[in-house]
Amino acid sequence: MTKAKPTPAGRVLTDVVLELFRLNNRMLSAGDRLVANLGLTSARWQVLGTIVAAERPQPVAWLARDMGGNRQNVQRIVNDLAADGLVDFRPNPHHRRAQLVVLTDKGKDAFDAAMDIQTPWINRLAGSLRVADIETTQKVISTLRQRLEDNGDVED
Repeated sequence: MTKAKPTPAGRVLTDVVLELFRLNNRMLSAGDRLVANLGLTSARWQVLGTIVAAERPQPVAWLARDMGGNRQNVQRIVNDLAADGLVDFRPNPHHRRAQLVVLTDKGKDAFDAAMDIQTPWINRLAGSLRVADIETTQKVISTLRQRLEDNGDVED
């Protein structure tokens, strides 16, 4: 049986993926530090941002889908946000049990405060990077994410 060998692109992409894992961990840690004084974590901030970005109130399962996350994990975070008064639940006219998650005024204030902190930080992080390079990176990452979504994560 012949062992499959990575193509040159496959080898480089493996290195990129490993770097993305390390970057993700650093970004989460940095995000936690950025918003700690607001009583948020990166995970809570991400859920608030997903709610803000949605065109209309959504149930937890849809928020998790939009985030590319696990429904149970997002439910736990939403429950914590609700306990802190940052989100509330509304009846869902399309599904009796899957309530819609909405931002409260307190939640909007917390999200806005986080974004006020994030803006100068992200501008410093972008530093001397070229916009064209950042755009190329974003396109590659989006394409890879889309391929994983389209193929059910793994394809032989």
